[in-house]
This record gives sequence, C-alpha cells and structure tokens, in this order.
Amino acid sequence: MKHITQGIQAFQDNVFHENELLFEKLRQGQHPEVLFITCSDSRIDPCLLTQTKPGDLFILRNAGNIVPPYGASNGGEAAAVEYAVAVLGVKHIVVCGHSHCGAMQGLLNPDSLESIPTVSEWLKHAASTRQVVLDLHDDKSGAELLTATIQENTIAQLSNLKTHPSVASALAADKLELHAWLYEFENGKVNAWNAETNDFHALGSA
Repeated sequence: MKHITQGIQAFQDNVFHENELLFEKLRQGQHPEVLFITCSDSRIDPCLLTQTKPGDLFILRNAGNIVPPYGASNGGEAAAVEYAVAVLGVKHIVVCGHSHCGAMQGLLNPDSLESIPTVSEWLKHAASTRQVVLDLHDDKSGAELLTATIQENTIAQLSNLKTHPSVASALAADKLELHAWLYEFENGKVNAWNAETNDFHALGSA
C-alpha cells in the first residue's frame, strides 16, 4: 500500500495543482461522450489506453466485460448503462475485451471455477458467447481459441446491450453507436469489430 499512498500524495502535490481548472470545471457536473465497458483486470487502464482526462469516460468494469441482457441480473450493470444513456446522454458505448482474459479462460474451462462459485455463476451471463465459440470455432485450440472467445464475447455484449430499453431507444433515434474492441496489452494494439465484414481490424483501419 505504501506506493499507493505515496502516489496520492504526488497527485495532490503535482497533478491536481497542474489541472486545478479542469477539476474545478468537473465540480459543475460530468458530460462524458463515451460509456467504456471493460474488464476488471488490473492490467487494463481505460484512461491510459485512450489518453483521456477525468470526465471524458463513464467507466463500467467487471469480470469479463459482461453486460447481462436486460432483466437478467440484479447487478449494477443495467443501472450504469441506463444512467449513462438516459441521463448523461453518451453518444458511444465501447465494449473492450483484452488479451489473456482470465474470465474468458474460465468460460472455456468451467471445471476450473469449482472453487469460485460466484465467478462461475457470473459467467453464466456469457453463455451465448460459449455457445457461439463451440459452434463456430471448434477447429481452434489454445491461444487461438481464447482470442476467438474474447472477440465473440465483445460482440455478444453488443447484442445484450440492445435489450436494454434506454439503449434500444437511443439506437432507434440514431443518437448512439456501439463498438466492440479488443485490446492487446502486451503490444498496445487495439482491434475494432467491423460489422460489415464481421472481422476485427486495427483501430483506424478499414
């Protein structure tokens, strides 16, 4: 913990004072344009990855960057989505999976979750991902299979998001766009799903 408390002191002494006007502006309210949904994995830092400042992203994190279909869970995901869309009026929702995801590894190997039943129960919300992988990627194994699972999971969450009334309404009014990304933290690359080609491409390319 020592390095964390030292970091807080450094923030207060340096970073805060250098950005005092920004933080004063934030006191008046938040106006993010993006709801960024990603994994709880400690290796992922959405603000570092996107080079954004406080107030730019409304962030939702959980194991496996999962958004249960509307009404399927009593967790905070539905509330966060509803608030971001209906109250804050975000224009984009990004579901960002990442390489070497332990949650997706667990989804592929449910027997490994016997000692962590709460995690096992949570991952049942990704049952559609598992079924798609079993049906479409039975020719893959190892790292290739895990990558395919991570990709399919981000796409599946876009479908789940569309079941949420606030999202469905905003999409119908052409006020919202959905995005599926895959971040490879070991090399810094981000690949985005292209719905027209049904493939992932380096962000900023085709």
